[in-house]
Amino acid sequence: MGITYADLRLANDSRDDLEEINANAVVDTGALHLCIPEHIAAQLQLKVRSQREVQTADGKSHLVDYVSPVRISMLGRECTTGALVFGNQVLLGAIPMEDMDLIIEPARLRVTVNPFSPNIPLSMAKGLK
Repeated sequence: MGITYADLRLANDSRDDLEEINANAVVDTGALHLCIPEHIAAQLQLKVRSQREVQTADGKSHLVDYVSPVRISMLGRECTTGALVFGNQVLLGAIPMEDMDLIIEPARLRVTVNPFSPNIPLSMAKGLK
């Protein structure tokens, strides 16, 4: 399987006066969070809420800023989340993917809406037995 990319828009959800940013993100369901480069966090004037220790695939740990509130928009869906300020490109992890009810089509290397809920995102409010 190859690398999946997705076009999305990022915004500061508390600052409607700021322009949204178009971004091409690496999609990684093995990662949990949205990760954004420092220049995007600065451009969106996102507030640092805390610092988080992040472990990368090579086993190394990094102390990074956690910023919010980031609004992600794509495929007619959106969510608001925090982001780790880390790396040199946008990375879309599992938490915002689940929040927007998006899936990866591995054969086509693309992100799409869940075909079982094509009109609005479906969320689970409680576990099923």
